[in-house]
Amino acid sequence: MVPHDGARPVGQVKEVTSLANPLVKDIKALALKKFRDQQNAFMAEGLKLVIDALDLGWSIRTLVFAKAGRGNAAVEKVAARTVAAGGTVLEVSEKVLTAITRRENPQMVVGVFAQQTLPLKGIRATDGDVWVALDRVRDPGNLGTVIRTVDAVGAKGIILVGDTTDPFSLETVRATMGSIFAVPVAKATEQAFLAWRRDFPGLVAGTHLKGAVDYRSVDFSRGPVLLLMGNEQQGLPDSLAESCDRLLRIPQAGRADSLNLAVATGVMLFEIRRGALKLEPATDTR
Repeated sequence: MVPHDGARPVGQVKEVTSLANPLVKDIKALALKKFRDQQNAFMAEGLKLVIDALDLGWSIRTLVFAKAGRGNAAVEKVAARTVAAGGTVLEVSEKVLTAITRRENPQMVVGVFAQQTLPLKGIRATDGDVWVALDRVRDPGNLGTVIRTVDAVGAKGIILVGDTTDPFSLETVRATMGSIFAVPVAKATEQAFLAWRRDFPGLVAGTHLKGAVDYRSVDFSRGPVLLLMGNEQQGLPDSLAESCDRLLRIPQAGRADSLNLAVATGVMLFEIRRGALKLEPATDTR
């Protein structure tokens, strides 16, 4: 499959057809947070995601690909990169790939990567930076969508406050559409976050039902901005709301009394980053 050049460790490329194979069992176990934490690893599906992750410097442990990928130049190249990085390459049956991904029509390629988080103390916000802090976010789809949106607007990263859903779960990673590899994620207890926030050099803004200020009326162009968003059910607790410089609201006209967390975060981020987001001039292709 991958050309033998004498430098490849023996046994790094394996053909697997049995669900009872220990390597397959270990990868399947990554569906559970307990095992992700034990192995400090997670899964990402899709050839493009795996290539992006490698290009961004993430450490790959195992590459799994369907037999149908044999002979595919892009798959072969990724396999060679995995072996060169010291990882294991598994060529598997469709039955095994379906069991690993828990999908009826799985992607042809799955990568197992080492988890990577940013220490809270490592965040040094400077002028123009935007960070998002999410308090006890519960829904993996919401978290993944926020990570994807942070990537889209060019914000710097996310801070997960308190007991949140796992950013490395299958559902979250899928919802990020690959942005998990481009967006730094930090984790902190509420106490640690509030201590760090005291030294934040810019504007700390949160959305809150008690907020009386229209989010569109605030000047976000000076210095860094920290956007603080509350839990899906309860919003920001008083302890976090009190840490904000401004409490803002998004006006609504319909019967719905609230917005989905990911949608509200997206609305806020595009407003905060309004001055930095420009459409490229259309190219005349005639």
